[in-house]
Parts: sequence; C-alpha cells; structure tokens
Amino acid sequence: MFLAKNNCGFKVEILFAKYIRALISYEGISRIETYEYPKAALREALLNAIAHKNYAGCTPVQIRVYADRIKIWNEGQLPENWTVEDLLQEHSSRPYNPDIANAFFRSGYVESWGRGIEKMTEQCTKAKLPAPIITNKGSDFWITFRKDVYNVVDLGLLGLSGRQIKAVMYVKEHGKITNSEYQTLNSVSKRTATNDLSELVEIHKILKQLGASVGTHYEIV
Repeated sequence: MFLAKNNCGFKVEILFAKYIRALISYEGISRIETYEYPKAALREALLNAIAHKNYAGCTPVQIRVYADRIKIWNEGQLPENWTVEDLLQEHSSRPYNPDIANAFFRSGYVESWGRGIEKMTEQCTKAKLPAPIITNKGSDFWITFRKDVYNVVDLGLLGLSGRQIKAVMYVKEHGKITNSEYQTLNSVSKRTATNDLSELVEIHKILKQLGASVGTHYEIV
C-alpha cells in the first residue's frame, strides 16, 4: 500500500519511479519505455480523488499497487440519487469540494469539469488496456486500473516456456494462431505444438481453442 501525499504531481512521479515498471522496446537504436499504465489516467484519478474526498474523515487517499492492477481509494460519496452508471455516461460536474475543483481548473491541472472518468477511459483505451473499474459502497469509492499482463516478463513469471511466450505474443499481434503456425514459429513437431497449446488452454488458461478439425485455431481468452 502507498499512502498518497498532498501534491498530486509528486504522488504520480513517486508512483511511476518506485512502483510501476516500464517495458523496454527499441525502434532502430532508440530505446522506448512504455509504462504499464498511462500516466495521464492515473494523474486524473488522483485529481478526482482529491477533489471529491470527504475531508471530515481523517484517512488519506490511498493507492494500492498489486501485480496486475492499481487501486485508488478515497472516502467520499456520489451526489444524491446518482449511481456509478451515471458517472460512466455524459454528466454534469458536481464536485464534492467545488473550491478544490475550481483551483485545479484555474491552475490548469484539469481542462474541464465532468470529464474525468471519460478521460481516464480514453487514455486506457489508447494504451490498449481495459477501461477502469469504478465501485462505490457507502463512503468507500474505488477506481481500479488493470494492466496488460500479456508481456514477456509477466508471462515468464507465470511459468510459460519461451515457445509459449512467443506464441502468446504472436496471438497479440495477429489475433490468433494455428497448430501449424505454432510449429513454424518455434520449429517444433506437431505433437510438441499440440502439448504446448493444450497447456496454454487447460493449465494457464491464457488461450482458448476455437473451431474444429482443419479450422481449429487459438485466441487469447
């Protein structure tokens, strides 16, 4: 658990420096760092938590970092007669702390009121990540960001072989893989390909088998 401090920019920088991994790739000789979560989305979530927090309580905004997700909690509540579904649609801005929200707007931290959830979702979609999950029960308000666990590092931690990792990355790029494509990709026999793919389906539950006979192929679950 990481307890948020007062300055939002400071919180985001520490979060990304100490708790969020950057995946490394290259374009020619240029090193590219792609973070597991979009910084703009997490920054927007923290600004929202600060603007909508109930400061009558003594518990600070909390950030919990897990292997596959990040959860941000604040003590607050929705406007009367509102539900989480209302937040996910176009809505008016009703900040719990209008003075704080106005200060964020005037300082340039936020561009417009009432678009926080939309902007977070847009950033996650752009990064090819699932939309954030928002839950509210009583005074507990949570927003959960989920990362793409289908990368070389995390797949290795799950116990996949090098061949299987290569196949999953192939499916991410091409949408599916067949047994014959697996054989060609890894220079293995049909029997080995069948065993490896079966493990990905039945044990690791990362791929699902579709079609029958010559039309059989595999996609990410």
